[in-house]
Amino acid sequence: MTVITEIEDLRRLYRRRVPKMFYDYCETGSWSQQTFRENTTDFDQIRFRQRVAIDMTNRSTAVEMLGQEVAMPVALAPVGLTGMQHADGEILAARAAENFGVPFTLSTLSICSIEDVAAHTRKPFWFQVYTLKDDDFMQRLMARAHDAGCSAIVITLDLQVHGQRHKDLKNGLSAPPKLTPAALANMATKIGWGLKMLRTPRRGFGNVIGHAEGVSDPSSLSAWTAEAFDAALDWDRVRQLIDMWGGKVILKGILDVEDAKKAVEVGADAIVVSNHGGRQLDGALSSIRALPAIVDAVGDRIEVHFDSGIRSGQDVLKAWALGARGCMIGRAFVYGLGAMGQAGVTRALELIHKELDTTMALCGRRTLADVDRDILLVPEGFEGRWA
Repeated sequence: MTVITEIEDLRRLYRRRVPKMFYDYCETGSWSQQTFRENTTDFDQIRFRQRVAIDMTNRSTAVEMLGQEVAMPVALAPVGLTGMQHADGEILAARAAENFGVPFTLSTLSICSIEDVAAHTRKPFWFQVYTLKDDDFMQRLMARAHDAGCSAIVITLDLQVHGQRHKDLKNGLSAPPKLTPAALANMATKIGWGLKMLRTPRRGFGNVIGHAEGVSDPSSLSAWTAEAFDAALDWDRVRQLIDMWGGKVILKGILDVEDAKKAVEVGADAIVVSNHGGRQLDGALSSIRALPAIVDAVGDRIEVHFDSGIRSGQDVLKAWALGARGCMIGRAFVYGLGAMGQAGVTRALELIHKELDTTMALCGRRTLADVDRDILLVPEGFEGRWA
């Protein structure tokens, strides 16, 4: 049996067990994938200050995110098509997050519906929405999230226009996926994955099919997704969506100080510093390079979360030390899910927690409240001197 000691072990298992189409969907960025790569490699430039002879008993990684007590400052990010990575994937990931004590975020383009996830969990979860043109659909979607007890919505702002991901086009990955002969042949080799998918009734897009006008089955979904996203999005529209929800709102996709200030002005409760995992604007700064300036600008007025590039608990600690008050993990939990189902998501969270706790101790801190930028050695010019 494979000994799982790091997130990379889960990724290798995931690659063997899940069809190539869905592996590539997770493990790819847009165009040249520069931003996708730098999201992780830029973390490597930051070093820790080791401290010794400090009492390290009674440590804790527990904090609050958006007023919710969490075991560590980590939430599962919204990831579309999670239920194709593993049968009933959103339900399994939500259960793992709930049991571990961290938030789970359900994507609008999930396979399992809001109602499915609510029926199989005990605690409120977060729900992600896109900036869509159809007000009627958006209002009904938010009403469903209210009825399911969702405690916050995450509005994704950086998907007005879709970045091109070459591998998805070559694999026929779309909503719904185009099952080419090559894709079907590859799926036939993933026997465990296939047997689980055959046993579940959840293989469509549960939040859209039967709910959006004109979308009654998977075949009618493509036309809807091509037209649904609002290219005319502006901050007035963001404010309308915040008012439409009437509860706690997180704005995801902030990578610029001026946009962070706008998020404060429209009344968001939190922002996520994110470049969509390198899947949108290739050539943009990595999220970890963008984080410090945004924290300096608005960190005293809004809760700043972080996303894109986290593969370890050390990455979480670096983001926290630079001012993030929560981190979203996407690929890291998907690796676990595809590799081992719910147990794999739990294992991913355990690995991240262990690395976070141990690194915090070796830096001479017992709680995250004691952690600040002083534990880091950040190279000069890390944020960049751009003309």
